[in-house]
Amino acid sequence: MASSMRCDIVSAEKEIFSGDVTMVVATGILGELGIMPGHTPLLTGLNPCTVRLKFEDGSEEPFYVSGGFLEVQPHVVTILADAAEHAADLDEAAVLKAQEDAEKAMSDQAADVDLSRAAAMLADATARQKTVEELKKRRS
Repeated sequence: MASSMRCDIVSAEKEIFSGDVTMVVATGILGELGIMPGHTPLLTGLNPCTVRLKFEDGSEEPFYVSGGFLEVQPHVVTILADAAEHAADLDEAAVLKAQEDAEKAMSDQAADVDLSRAAAMLADATARQKTVEELKKRRS
């Protein structure tokens, strides 16, 4: 069995990552997924989450994805994301502000608040925050 596989992370705007990895960890609509070489073909939706890529040298890199799809084919994992960024490119202050704004919108009892939109904003902001925390953990 091969020890690595190709992984491509692509957003609507650009290719975010393309390279060989030993494992991809992401949160699908039914829960957390760990994809290794030789995994059964799969197509699933993704929740906003941190995608962790593991490499042959033992290192890991976190990426943020706002949702989209993950496809597993022989020797290739493709993540088609609505939006995606390398964790190092996230602005921590902006992430925290977005999370605070989303939490405020969720707690606002006004009738003009769209709760489903506020919940989606909170899920997105929380996923970004977790990605920033993952990067900080790796750097320390």
